[in-house]
Amino acid sequence: MTANPQSSKDSKRSHIASLRFRGLFFLAGSLLAVTTLAEPDSKPNEYSFRRETIEETLDVAEVLAGFPVRFCLLTKDDRQVVAYYDKARQMTVASRTLGSDQWQTQVLPSRIGWDSHNYVTMAIDHDGQLHVSGNMHNVPLIYFRTEKAGDISTLKQYAMTGKLEDRVTYPKFLKDHRGELIFTYRHGGSGNGNTIYNRYNRKKHFWTRLLDTPLFDGEGRRNAYPLGPVRGPDGWFHVVWVWRDTPDCATNHHLSYVRSRDLIHWESAFGEPVKLPIKMSQKELWVDPIPIHGGIINGGEKLAFGADNRPIITYHKSDEKGNMQIYAARPAEKTWAVHQLTDWNKPVVFGGRGSMGFIGIRVSEVIQAEPGVLTMTYQHQDYGEGQLVMDAETLKPLNRTLPAVPEFPKEMTGIQSDYPGMGIQRVSDIGNSDEAGVRYLLQWETFGRNYDRARKPPLPKPSMLKLYKLKSMPSKE
Repeated sequence: MTANPQSSKDSKRSHIASLRFRGLFFLAGSLLAVTTLAEPDSKPNEYSFRRETIEETLDVAEVLAGFPVRFCLLTKDDRQVVAYYDKARQMTVASRTLGSDQWQTQVLPSRIGWDSHNYVTMAIDHDGQLHVSGNMHNVPLIYFRTEKAGDISTLKQYAMTGKLEDRVTYPKFLKDHRGELIFTYRHGGSGNGNTIYNRYNRKKHFWTRLLDTPLFDGEGRRNAYPLGPVRGPDGWFHVVWVWRDTPDCATNHHLSYVRSRDLIHWESAFGEPVKLPIKMSQKELWVDPIPIHGGIINGGEKLAFGADNRPIITYHKSDEKGNMQIYAARPAEKTWAVHQLTDWNKPVVFGGRGSMGFIGIRVSEVIQAEPGVLTMTYQHQDYGEGQLVMDAETLKPLNRTLPAVPEFPKEMTGIQSDYPGMGIQRVSDIGNSDEAGVRYLLQWETFGRNYDRARKPPLPKPSMLKLYKLKSMPSKE
């Protein structure tokens, strides 16, 4: 059943170092990277592995380094915007024109404490207005919008609908099927919250509810931790989630899935209409009814799409003996086909509240390595780091390894700080540029998580937030 999971730890570390581990691990419950295996115009001989060189490195600003929190990079045409917390902990936005090395900066009236949940995110609407939201973990809505397109000095704080905006967490901007701007967030606390959707009226410049009800209703006993909505290569919006009953991350359960064409009308993977709000009792949405303390954590599930556009969900849970295993699930004939990919003999026990560090296991989404072959990577506290290689049709493990391709250029992999315990943080561009074969990344260094609690001095010095422009070339060894 396994694909080389029992090889030596050193061998596994070399495998993971050589792969594109595209699932970026920040904090449980955040949206992480999603890889699409089949774009509508993709060619079958264009593989997912790429070698890259650094074309440009640009300093943005000195930023806080005492704990990790996710920043945001957004490229739209020839405009690039970065949102971050500066060394004084103030939410800050920097903007430039591509090709320029000069940043325009604007400090916003919002200061972060020690909470790694309080990431910042952005969007640019049809009229070029910038929208910014962040620094929230069960607090009143924090949202800014420019009054003049392209000018971040005109960012002004606003409410949205004014309703259910007193306990906000996990803000996310996205575009619907018509390209209209949508904003979603959780209202309420961990184990007791609902998922709200708003729609922006760009002509009248105000927000209204997209849905008459929350998308998810925890019924006062739980809340959903969704990954998505993600618009797949089939044009559908896909959402994967787990339910969670308390602030203890061990109380996650019931991996589930739903899809929609328009973010208003929803259905199961098999076309069954779904009544809103979604509740845990709707069994037609269950992918895997994992029980509480069953070994899944919010943010631990990953989503990708196969060559046939079907979603593939990768995740971890405990088996019947209590040992941790990796699984992949895909819709088949009126049910989800769940494939166990490992056969390990070690449990991974986790629990607690607040922003969690490494709980003992991580898995990535699958990516296409070559036609008919998928791969994913993992990190395990006992078995080290490695890759799983699978047949794309059956999802059965294959007994082979893949060519070594660095995830990042070597120049980006060394820790620059001399403060002990520092690590590299990276975020990918949530926008896009017109430059073929180019991707942009932000990188900086911080100390590790501390369950959202303050640390006593001494603390690491601020680190430099850097923008990298990477140029890729196909690698088909």
